Amino acid sequence: MKLAGVRGFRLEKTKTNSVITATSAAKDYLLAVGKVLDRLDYQVIDRMIDVIWRGYESGRTLFVFGNGGSAALASHFACDLGKGTIAKGRKRLKTVALTDNVALITAWANDKAYDEIFSEQLESLAEKDDVVLAISGSGNSPNVIRGLEAARKLRAQTLVLTGFAGGGAAALADTCLIVPSESMQHIEDAHLCATHAIFLAIRERMKMIHAD
Repeated sequence: MKLAGVRGFRLEKTKTNSVITATSAAKDYLLAVGKVLDRLDYQVIDRMIDVIWRGYESGRTLFVFGNGGSAALASHFACDLGKGTIAKGRKRLKTVALTDNVALITAWANDKAYDEIFSEQLESLAEKDDVVLAISGSGNSPNVIRGLEAARKLRAQTLVLTGFAGGGAAALADTCLIVPSESMQHIEDAHLCATHAIFLAIRERMKMIHAD
């Protein structure tokens, strides 16, 4: 049996059949992701954990948003923090993903501009000292920029997960994690790892510290 022109696979003969197995494509990708993760500034993630924790202790709300894959991660992160950190005897962490209300997002996009879908929600919901976490691989999405500008105007604390050179979002962040990569997939992988690290750290603090 021949697989002429097929890349990424090799043929292994057995006594009874022929089996097509993947070559090093997956391994190469995952090793590359590992190298990116090794270069992350873990201290920045720790500072984000502290900001979110102080906001929680002060009764503030965490707002999360992004586009595309980052929108999915915003919803994922809000779910992790909103449900996964619940501990007996402790108040709950208030977390809102601004990516989840499709009716409201499309209304703002239709009636005003897509650039304003996050900023307008923050104008309605956010207050001073709340925490706003924006996720953008490029750091240049106009609606993410507008959201961060609104957050700063409202005197909320701004956290950003980005990549490449940081984009315009980096300049609007009180704390910014720039993934050292120009691969959007590697950047998104690193953002997921960072949010899981934040979630697990917050969950452990919830478990360790008894309610007053």
